[in-house]
Amino acid sequence: MVHVFSRFRFRWGLGLIAGLLPLSLLVIVVFLLHAAWPAITFNGLGFLIHNSWNLGNMYADPVMVRGQEVLPRADYGVLFLVVGTLLTSLIALILAVPFGILSAIFLAEGLRGPARTLGSFLVELLAAVPSVVYGLWGYLVLIPLLGRHVYPWLEQSLGTFVPIFHGPSGSGYGLLTAGILLGFMVVPLIAASLRDALVATPSALREAGASMGASRMEIVRQILLPGQRNLIIGVTVLAFGRALGETMAVLMVSGNALNSLPKNIYDPISTMAAFIASQLDSAMQDPTGMAVHALAEIALLLMVISVLVNGAARGVLWLSGHRT
Repeated sequence: MVHVFSRFRFRWGLGLIAGLLPLSLLVIVVFLLHAAWPAITFNGLGFLIHNSWNLGNMYADPVMVRGQEVLPRADYGVLFLVVGTLLTSLIALILAVPFGILSAIFLAEGLRGPARTLGSFLVELLAAVPSVVYGLWGYLVLIPLLGRHVYPWLEQSLGTFVPIFHGPSGSGYGLLTAGILLGFMVVPLIAASLRDALVATPSALREAGASMGASRMEIVRQILLPGQRNLIIGVTVLAFGRALGETMAVLMVSGNALNSLPKNIYDPISTMAAFIASQLDSAMQDPTGMAVHALAEIALLLMVISVLVNGAARGVLWLSGHRT
């Protein structure tokens, strides 16, 4: 009887702890919705389709607009933030996914013994580097390198044929720089996850491929990687979520453009997470509090986008599971 009661208590204890995770997510959503509701009422759908972030006249008396107290000429539109966030994250994935997969293959299949251990340790160490360190490296190394040497060459070589590479190439701050830096940050996440899965793949699969006369690369390409399709999709979504929410590193290299959409791949941009960090201090000066509510609406929008991305990935996994 005591044993049954202990098992019952243990199971309920685990269930309670596991339930804290969705509960914490619900609490965050409720908090953001409550904080953002005045801004949602004031902004309406224009919040998503306008490039017009303006705190209003700080020296004038507040006025009532659509039932909310705001400063005169206050206007909040974040289309430029949504575009900047999605573009930088997509560029990061375009760069990071191939490099991450190739790195994982090299670590799992190209190295053995101490060399693999050392390589895996270095990859995991890169994943543990704080984002502000990446941002400082991007500011001191990446921006001068790209702005003085790489971007002028891209403008001259590709600008004639590919419109997005047409100049001016700028000083190094901007969309492509932020995407490259985010790519560096998410490559270790992809490489480490896929490497562990490849190493754990039963050796019988490799031996079966070798007995059929397949080379090592053919075994990887035709046997190992197809078996990790769901993992690749899942880790790509995790990398995308990491890129969407990155703050300090992007803030230091993006150029922090305000109320403008990028005209080419070099233009300065701003992302939602970086914008919240950069504008919070000035928003606190708004006596009506509407600017802080608008920042909370940005945070809520960022969470909604992350949930939609994860939901889409779950749908892809479900469809792929039913097709196989």
